[in-house]
Amino acid sequence: MQFEFATADRIIFGPGTLRGAGPTIKKAGRRPLVVTGKNPQRAEPLLRLLRENDIEAPTFSVSGEPAIQTVRDGVALAKSENCDWVIGIGGGSVLDAGKAIAAMMQNEGDVLDYLEIIGKGKSLTKRPARYMAIPTTAGTGSEATRNAVLASPEHRLKVSLRSPLMLPGIALVDPELTYDLPPGITASTGLDALTQLIEPYVCLRANPMTDAICVEGIRRVARSFRNAVENGKNKEARENMAVASLFGGMALANAGLGAVHGFAGPIGGMFSAPHGEICAALLPQVMEANMRALSKRESANSAIHRYGHVARILTGNEHATVTAGVEWVRQLVSDFKIPRLGSHGIKPEDIDEIVKNAMNASSMKANPIALTEGELAEILQRSL
Repeated sequence: MQFEFATADRIIFGPGTLRGAGPTIKKAGRRPLVVTGKNPQRAEPLLRLLRENDIEAPTFSVSGEPAIQTVRDGVALAKSENCDWVIGIGGGSVLDAGKAIAAMMQNEGDVLDYLEIIGKGKSLTKRPARYMAIPTTAGTGSEATRNAVLASPEHRLKVSLRSPLMLPGIALVDPELTYDLPPGITASTGLDALTQLIEPYVCLRANPMTDAICVEGIRRVARSFRNAVENGKNKEARENMAVASLFGGMALANAGLGAVHGFAGPIGGMFSAPHGEICAALLPQVMEANMRALSKRESANSAIHRYGHVARILTGNEHATVTAGVEWVRQLVSDFKIPRLGSHGIKPEDIDEIVKNAMNASSMKANPIALTEGELAEILQRSL
């Protein structure tokens, strides 16, 4: 057995950790670029901390999911403002944008030179500018991943800037920043977190370290997800979901994902649909399709037993079947009123193009079994 495990240089976790981060920020660099979301109020706890510590920091707002041009604009601002490092505070899109900006501040050429699929796919040669990732949602785990997902509107695709060098220098996870998230966002981002724990656990590249954090993360989701959605001020529930999100990011960075995310990238590039809602709509259908395919073609595949383990954790029933696990997820999606893919404008005539693009996605390559075009199409059809 051989495996590697890499994550952020330093992880700081706990309620209130942002309030006490002044000394850490002062040591990290001289003048940070602060990358925020479209609502600057979400970043106010950080901006207040910077003011209190006499740290000047220009801000760069990211509205929606970052595109290639977003990174170019952010790098230009950072250079014009003489910034020497980057802090990203927000959801996964903001953290990914900050990660990509930090990378391109130090590496020559255009970001397109380093993108997979649509670019030249060059490897980063220089370590990115120091980067601190501060998530304000519990879902993507981007604070512990080595890639940044970027949209290319002209290609109608979402692709990754990816490098082992892109793991954040500091991941500061303060569950208090998620207390005021509305139920809808809590639900969709939380289902993304759950997906990013299940997929690495059953995928082809799972290893003992990712197994351990996936199992623990799934346990925390099972006991706290509903509480976090229904009572956002529940501190224990918010803390458990923040841990689960962090663990999902660590797991996917070191093992991989599967068909849910294999679909999510192409769909996100073609349609204006939140990533978490895409994953939530697809997760039960992919679990069911994978099990059906495994039972037919690879009955000795360990993923079958792993799906059974997931079902037992989610349901709290040591005798639960895989089908019970799928139904647990499906019921959660229904109870949280997650919209079906068709509500985002996806039609049956789009299925062939989505399947074609999904089969080339990097996440699809780690799925526990190679699904046929027909099986992939059926997943989409059932999700519309």
